[in-house]
Amino acid sequence: MQCNRIGCADRRLIKKQAETANCYLDETYVGGLAEPVAHGQYVLMAVADMGVGMDRDTLEKAFEPFFTTKDVSMGTGLGLSQVYGFIRQSAGHVKIYSEAGEGTTVKIYLPRHIGDHGAARPDDTEGEAVRAIGIETILVVEDDDALRAYTTEILRELGYFVVEAASGSAALESLAKHWVDLLFTDVVMPGGVNGRRLSDEALRRWPGLKVLFTTGYTRNAIVHHGPLDPGIHLIGKPFSFQQLAARVRSRLDAAD
Repeated sequence: MQCNRIGCADRRLIKKQAETANCYLDETYVGGLAEPVAHGQYVLMAVADMGVGMDRDTLEKAFEPFFTTKDVSMGTGLGLSQVYGFIRQSAGHVKIYSEAGEGTTVKIYLPRHIGDHGAARPDDTEGEAVRAIGIETILVVEDDDALRAYTTEILRELGYFVVEAASGSAALESLAKHWVDLLFTDVVMPGGVNGRRLSDEALRRWPGLKVLFTTGYTRNAIVHHGPLDPGIHLIGKPFSFQQLAARVRSRLDAAD
């Protein structure tokens, strides 16, 4: 997926933030979705908060009709199911990223009307060499099993040696056993070791280790609420084959 931000919420907002962007959902990404979604140009609307978040079980039921975590008479549980229905009827796509205690980001993709100027194409600013074979070792840290498998499949196809970890604590154990050139980690993960803490501890033990973060939350929400500092290296979810390949290669080649 490739996105170009065209607007964002007032940076002074603390509890909620909104962003919009033009996006391209590629065939690799939509091919892994449970529901049929066409690849192509979309308008992204993202809303993020840093509230109580949702655990995995709640997240899986979020769009089910009449499912609610509110007390009796406080809600019907139809709000998100109606949102989902509208988006699907509009040939769009919606994705929620959330962890208990870490807030929530909802990303809505609606088909983009191109007008009479012909079909727009994604900006291929990442070059033609993104499929160059790599020889380095990359530690992929992601608690979502499907996304971790998707990421490692891409990196292995590119020739990298990949070590997987489903949590920050497991990643630290892997770093003690393997020489790693790049730590590719989710920012928000359950348990006591999130991506920032993992990175700090890894760099303390192995100065010079290169780090690339990923998250489904908006960049503004991540930076403004403290998990990461401005200027860090970050790739948003969902990402395409080309995006991941280019960012990983760029990070490995960087002269930090």
